[in-house]
Amino acid sequence: MTTPAARAVAFYLPQFHPIPENNAWWGPGFTEWTNAAKARPLFRGHVQPHLPADLGFYDLRLPEAREAQANLAAEYGIEAFCYWHYWFGAGSRILERPFSEVMASGSPDLKFVLGWANQSWTGIWHAAENRMLREQTYPGPEDDQLHFDTILEAFKDPRYLRVDDKPVFYVFRPEELPDASAFVDRWQGMARAAGLEGLYLVAEVSDLLGGGPRYASLAEDGFDSGVYVRLPARQTGFDVLRMRVGRKLGAPERYPYSTDPAIWDPVRHNPRLQPSVYPNWDNTPRSGNRGLVLTGSLPEKFGHNVHTAASTLAERPPQERLLWIKSWNEWAEGNYLEPDLEHGRAWLEALKRGLEAS
Repeated sequence: MTTPAARAVAFYLPQFHPIPENNAWWGPGFTEWTNAAKARPLFRGHVQPHLPADLGFYDLRLPEAREAQANLAAEYGIEAFCYWHYWFGAGSRILERPFSEVMASGSPDLKFVLGWANQSWTGIWHAAENRMLREQTYPGPEDDQLHFDTILEAFKDPRYLRVDDKPVFYVFRPEELPDASAFVDRWQGMARAAGLEGLYLVAEVSDLLGGGPRYASLAEDGFDSGVYVRLPARQTGFDVLRMRVGRKLGAPERYPYSTDPAIWDPVRHNPRLQPSVYPNWDNTPRSGNRGLVLTGSLPEKFGHNVHTAASTLAERPPQERLLWIKSWNEWAEGNYLEPDLEHGRAWLEALKRGLEAS
C-alpha cells in the first residue's frame, strides 16, 4: 500500500441541517443546500448549479450521513476532517450539533480537528452586509477558559488529530484576536494544566489573491504553524482587465484556475507555513453577481495542484506534513470533494492520485 506524501485534512462545514437561527434569518428549512440548489449560471460557460451525486442532499442530523462521508473520505486518502467550530464568546455557539453527536456516539472513527471560525456572522452573503446576525466577541481570559473547557473533551478523544501528541487547533482569523500572543500563551497554559502535552496551534495565513497576507506575525505570536491560503487564480494583465470590465457590467469577479507552482513559494520559503489547496471556487450561490469564480477548474488540474502542494512538505517531519484541503463540502462556495453529478468521484480520485504521486 502506497503511503501518502502528506496528511490530508479537509475542512468540513456543518451547515447542512436546519437550525432555529437560520430559520429566522433566511426562512424555514434553510440549509447550505438552499443556496447551492437555487444557483443559476451568470455568464456564458458558467456551470451552475452544482448538485450532489453519491451522498445526495444529506441532513447532518443523521448518523448514517456522517458515516457515509467519513467512509468516502478515508477511502480516498483523507486523514481527518476539520470541523468548523463557532464560538462567539460567553458560551454563544451555533451549528454545534453534528460534531457534538460525533463526540457522543464515538462514530465515525475518522480523525478530526476543530477549526475556530472566529468571525462575526453578517448578511453579506445575501446582499445585506450591514445586517449583524451574530457578533464575534472576545470577553477575555475567563471566556478563554470557558471556551477551552467546553472543547477539552474533544482534545482528549483518541480520534483527535495530533502532532507530537499535541491536539491540533486551527484559528481562522488570528488577525482579529485582540492579542494573539496572549491567546497562544493562555491556551498553551490551559492545555498543560489539563494534563495535555500542549496544543499544536495553527493560524490561517490568508492571502486569497496573492496581494499579501492578512496576518504576518505567526512566529512572533508563537503559533506552531500557519496555513497559507491562496486561491489558484491566474492573474495576467488580460485576466485582471477582463475582471474589471465584467465588474463594471455587473458580472462576478472571475479568473482562470491556475496550476502555477509559484502559488506555494511562501510555503517553500517558510518552514512554519503549511499548504492548502482548492479543487475550485465559485461563491455565486451565496453572493450572486458580487461573487468570485475560478473558471476552467477540472479534477486533473486539482490533482496536479495536490501533487505540487504536497511536494513542499517532503523535507518536513512526517507528523507535520499537513496538507489542508478547502474543502470537503462547501457546496455554496464551489469548493468540495464530495461526488457531484458532473464529475462523479473525480475530485476524490484526483486527490488520491496527487497524494500518492508526491
